Amino acid sequence: MAPMDNLPTDARQLRSRRQLLDAMLHMLETRPYDQVTIREVAREAEVGYATFFRHYPSKDALLHDLAAGQIADLLQRALPILFADDARQSCLTLFAYVAERRALWSAFLTGGAATMLKQEFSDQARQLAQQRPHDAGWLPDELRIVFAVSATVEILAWWLQQEPDYPLDRMAEILDRLVVTPSMQP
Repeated sequence: MAPMDNLPTDARQLRSRRQLLDAMLHMLETRPYDQVTIREVAREAEVGYATFFRHYPSKDALLHDLAAGQIADLLQRALPILFADDARQSCLTLFAYVAERRALWSAFLTGGAATMLKQEFSDQARQLAQQRPHDAGWLPDELRIVFAVSATVEILAWWLQQEPDYPLDRMAEILDRLVVTPSMQP
């Protein structure tokens, strides 16, 4: 589910690809993924229907490309929680980030593609864990990161489904007490 390997290098192709990604992002912020069609994405992106297929074989491939970038951004915000001096504040920052993009993350984590996207989270978390030096604690860094990211994703998905919303500070406390603090114990 990583971004497409055959990335275009031509300026026009790059622009079309960016327009498709932006169009899908905008559409996911306004309605569920399963209600978005390729024709609508192409129209929103102001590209031809055939142009869509020059960049992506399917709507799912476009979603995966979009999600991979968004997930990488979220993981860059989430992983420091495990290594921060002020984990509660880092948790609050994470929830604030998702709250600002609530419609998008609801589509990612609770929509029809949620299972595939959660796998992308785990895959990217494993890659990031391999880049970090391993410490001598009882829990291997890779397992700690994969567990914490998986648990964080599940907590975020649960939170996004709640009506009315739980307050951000309460969710930060839950994440800290349930995932971060236990994961950091020597």
